[in-house]
Amino acid sequence: MRRKIPSVGALIAFEAAARHESFSKAAVELALTEGAISRQIAALEEYLGVALFNRVKKRLSLTATGRSYAGKVRIDLDRMERNTMSAMNQQDVNKVVELAVIPTFASKWLIPRLAEFQSSHPDITVNLSERPEPFLFGNSYLDAAVHFEHPAWAGTIQTPLFEEELVPVCHPALKEIDQCHSAADLLKLPLLHKTSREEAWPRWFESTDTTIGLDVMNGPRYDLFSLLIAGALNGIGVALVPRLYVQQELADGRLIIPIEKSIRGLKRYCLVYPEHKEMSPSLQMLAEYLISCAAQAT
Repeated sequence: MRRKIPSVGALIAFEAAARHESFSKAAVELALTEGAISRQIAALEEYLGVALFNRVKKRLSLTATGRSYAGKVRIDLDRMERNTMSAMNQQDVNKVVELAVIPTFASKWLIPRLAEFQSSHPDITVNLSERPEPFLFGNSYLDAAVHFEHPAWAGTIQTPLFEEELVPVCHPALKEIDQCHSAADLLKLPLLHKTSREEAWPRWFESTDTTIGLDVMNGPRYDLFSLLIAGALNGIGVALVPRLYVQQELADGRLIIPIEKSIRGLKRYCLVYPEHKEMSPSLQMLAEYLISCAAQAT
């Protein structure tokens, strides 16, 4: 039975055009003419029997169907590319682990430990992909994730690693930091906030029995912990970040903890993977290693 699959060339052209919402930009990216992109999209729409783009004068936008289809096509093309690269490199797919990671966690904790794992298991390749939010494994090429516990992981195997411990950090030369002797004194300094953790500073001050007002919410907001750490390193203010992310900066004196008080329990890191991946020997070896590293970190 013939498969109902359009040409790969048309799908590649559509994915690029959908990402840019522009035929001309897709043409530049793929080294084709704008007319060639337009013809590929027209052929794909005819094949599907639905419109993928709204065309109003010279403006181009995805239809609802086009937007949904584009996301799925992108995942499938990524999977095809990875499988092709594995075949070209003659890699055994059973020796490759596709791991989703939280960006700052990966750079600050995971990657420094992967060298030891790769040394012990040179036949296993661990590929890392950034995923700041939970996702559905069924809609991805990924084998597992090191992420936070979350209800979205229902139906998967979740192995707890460790709780997140948040500590306040700042540059040792931050103005007036030498005059901070209590938690309340930090309220006089600029506080740096993580955009998705508005409750973090209030929780920290509450743990110190400090009376706070709305001013505790003042200060810059950054999306990533890596940006908070950079802000603290450059003397912008005091950041509340996971201790494990700043161990080196604390050890070499680039950052200090002005008030030695931490909070736990806001987030818990875990290794997550679908049940059918439980039998993967490569994933199990990586899991055992990460569990061992996590035990040493607590």
